[in-house]
Amino acid sequence: MLAPGRPKPKPTPETQHFWDGCKEGKLLLQRCGDTGKAYFPPRPFSPYTGTRNVEVFEASGRATLHSYVIHHRPVPGFTPPYAIAVVELEEGPRMMTNIIDCEQTPEALQLDMKMEVAFTPLDEEVTLPLFRPAKESK
Repeated sequence: MLAPGRPKPKPTPETQHFWDGCKEGKLLLQRCGDTGKAYFPPRPFSPYTGTRNVEVFEASGRATLHSYVIHHRPVPGFTPPYAIAVVELEEGPRMMTNIIDCEQTPEALQLDMKMEVAFTPLDEEVTLPLFRPAKESK
């Protein structure tokens, strides 16, 4: 469960599809229609070509742990220690997130470890795409 007081993302017209997908348990990314490359964060144009020829698709939710820091100081909405992480999605883009369901120690958080998305409701309106170590069966 998330600690009370955590900052709430404010969906915009450009990101609303992403947040709607999270609420439905889907990690929605966009891809450039010209190059086929996926990207994040959401935007109405391709960061590769500048064109508005983009499509939304459901990502696998699988990732690897690319980088992290373990934060130990109290911050409203977070219970220390907690990992501030960057995961590399199977589709290519990197995403900043928090790691859950795992000890928040360097021994437990190994770079390149397999991760999976864990949709976690913040409130009735917003669900966050946090990540946890992947289950062995995947």
